[in-house]
Amino acid sequence: MAEALLDIRNLHVSYKVYGGTLKVLNGVSFAIGFGERVGLVGETGCGKTTTMRAVLRILPRPARISWGEILVHGKDVLKMDRRALADLRGRGLSMIFQDPTSALNPVFTIGQQLEEVIRYSSGSTGKRVKDKRTVALHALQEARLPDAERMLGSYPIQLSGGMRQRACIALAIATARDLLIADEPTTNLDVTIQDQVLRLIKELVKQKGTSLILITHSLGLAREVTDRVYVMYAGNMIEMAQTHELFAKPLHPYTKGLLASVPRLTGGGFAEGIAGRIPDYRHPPQGCRFHPRCPHAFAPCRESMPPYFDAGGGHQVACYLYQNGGKSGRSS
Repeated sequence: MAEALLDIRNLHVSYKVYGGTLKVLNGVSFAIGFGERVGLVGETGCGKTTTMRAVLRILPRPARISWGEILVHGKDVLKMDRRALADLRGRGLSMIFQDPTSALNPVFTIGQQLEEVIRYSSGSTGKRVKDKRTVALHALQEARLPDAERMLGSYPIQLSGGMRQRACIALAIATARDLLIADEPTTNLDVTIQDQVLRLIKELVKQKGTSLILITHSLGLAREVTDRVYVMYAGNMIEMAQTHELFAKPLHPYTKGLLASVPRLTGGGFAEGIAGRIPDYRHPPQGCRFHPRCPHAFAPCRESMPPYFDAGGGHQVACYLYQNGGKSGRSS
């Protein structure tokens, strides 16, 4: 990959909670280039949202980043002062959160919230009220909200779930951004609205040349929207490939399990699913965190976390089954 817009290196994040410490992110590495669309997929609770909140440094107070680097345009976010961090959030990166109801302030109108984002994000654009209103109106129109003029004076509670999500998209794209992070943007929406929101995000990202990280547990969404996919399990990136390659030739047992869990329209019985559940982060298993659920686990899996093995064409997998080009010579 050419120069990375965002480059996360060996990131470790833990949460101090009653009863111990949750060791959630366990050496996460992730990169996205300029204008690229990347998917981050995995089960609920695997650390997808934690990873992206760490990029914006908006993790909740119990969280602690103990190790790693988060480079944006080559500058480490973890070493930025308050002013540089505010500039990054205001102009460089934006995020569409999973729950639009909690992402919008209920006591301010959509217009007031948009104008505040515009004022905070841009110097010349935010100087005059007239300019801010024009930019806010344009953002709502781009987000395909009907009667954008009326929407400026509406409160979040007056909008449907789909309209609130579109308002959140308008907040994210109101000013120019290098990277848009979409965290489960179609959660809690019905199927037709999901499709509209997804098409809107794809269209806006392509139109503006913005990079996109799509956080999702839906393999279908990742397949439709992204160029490249990272598969995450229990705080580790376990497989990375071009989207078409990942779906045509999954390598990691967990990735295969995810694909086997997808219901088939053609029938053929129930989806198989993956036995077991994600580990307790207070006492994660040694070695590969997937090995307690893996039908192919053998001695090395229980001893140390596997590095990435190159399967060719940019396809990488963290699994000892591929340490000798797929000929591990394992014995249970």
